[in-house]
Amino acid sequence: MTELSGVWSKDEIVAFFDRTTVPLRLACNTPSGRLWMVSLWYVFEDDTLRCATGASADIVGLLRNDSTVAFEISTNDPPYSGVRGNGTASVEPDPEKDLLRELLRRYLGGTDSRLARRLLSDDRTEVTIRIEPDRLHSWDFTQRMADAS
Repeated sequence: MTELSGVWSKDEIVAFFDRTTVPLRLACNTPSGRLWMVSLWYVFEDDTLRCATGASADIVGLLRNDSTVAFEISTNDPPYSGVRGNGTASVEPDPEKDLLRELLRRYLGGTDSRLARRLLSDDRTEVTIRIEPDRLHSWDFTQRMADAS
């Protein structure tokens, strides 16, 4: 069971995840005990956050070494709002690049761009990063930033 705190209900958090197409910022630990952060496209389904990345990305090895993560999804323009949390990540193969195709449609509107063709090329191996949240905390500064935006 995911612990919820902050201003939004679970339904409001899910609605925010569904409508917000900024990258998820994912933080993890390195073997030397330092922190590492990456930005990844995401989708929220079945109470998990799923991201796609190349199988050779540094984050993949780091997560296989230590699956503990923190993350944030927040708006980039005022008034600021978002969700942060922590949890456990796992890495799974995506040989058909199904998640990547879904994310290309969500973020770019389709798979017809040069970027999409490069990411979907046969010589690129994709994986899915699945994040099981332990805690989600929401915030919304709409009221307090009403005259600043």
